[in-house]
Formats: sequence, structure tokens, C-alpha cells
Amino acid sequence: MITVVAAIIRDASGRILATQRGYGDWKDYWEFPGGKIEPGEQPEDALRRELREEMDAQIVIDRLLQTVDYDYPTFHITLHCYLCRLADERFVLKEHEAARWLTPEELSSVQWLPADQSVIAQLQNLHISKKCCTFAASIENIMHYENES
Repeated sequence: MITVVAAIIRDASGRILATQRGYGDWKDYWEFPGGKIEPGEQPEDALRRELREEMDAQIVIDRLLQTVDYDYPTFHITLHCYLCRLADERFVLKEHEAARWLTPEELSSVQWLPADQSVIAQLQNLHISKKCCTFAASIENIMHYENES
């Protein structure tokens, strides 16, 4: 079993950073940046270390979004996914081939690693729920305004 952490990095406009693997059996697939937790290391510390090593980036960790258990053909992975943001909006790709900022609607436009796909679904559902709540609040405000008139 491999235990890893992943950063779901969002920018101010709600886009999410996807990175493309440049090595291994899953080369050219897209993933959230992160990596293995070292023995004795806390997940959040591992995430900060991995982002410094892979992207020369400083991150702010907002919260744990979800933990995924997934069976690949040759190993089992436990993936702890954290919602994050860049501390200074700067990063340099050191291990990945490419990076893209994707809106929630665009997340399905790239080929994600299998373990990340349930995270993609949750992010898209959160985005739809947020839009529905915003719409419902707008309707409520309109109705309140009309009742006062």
C-alpha cells in the first residue's frame, strides 16, 4: 500500500491546477500535484514538502476534501486530497510535462489518473451545488424585493 497526498490548487477565479505526468507507466496522464508521505511525516507536511520539491511552490492548505482508496493493477493507493491555494501564485514545473488551469466544467477535458477520477466528480458536484445555492439565493432576494415593493 502506498499513502500519498495531493493538492487541489484553486485560484481566485475557482480554476483548478492540473499537472501532466512526465514519467512512468502513467506518463501523459493528468493528476493533482503531490506525492508519497515519508515515514513519521504528517500529511500536511508531506504536501508542503512535495509541492516545494515538484513545483518550487509555497501553498496554503485550506482543508481535506476527501480520501480515496484505489486498487491499481500492481498496487493499492490511499490518496489524501487537500483543497489548497498558492501562497504567491508562482510555481515552476520540475517533474511534470505541463500544467493547466481548468474550470470545474473543463476538468473532464484531460485524461486523469484513475484514482483522481472520483475527486473530479466531487469537485464538479461541489461546483454545481455552489451554483444552485447562488441561484436559489438570487431568487430569494428577488422575491424578497418584490414583496417589499
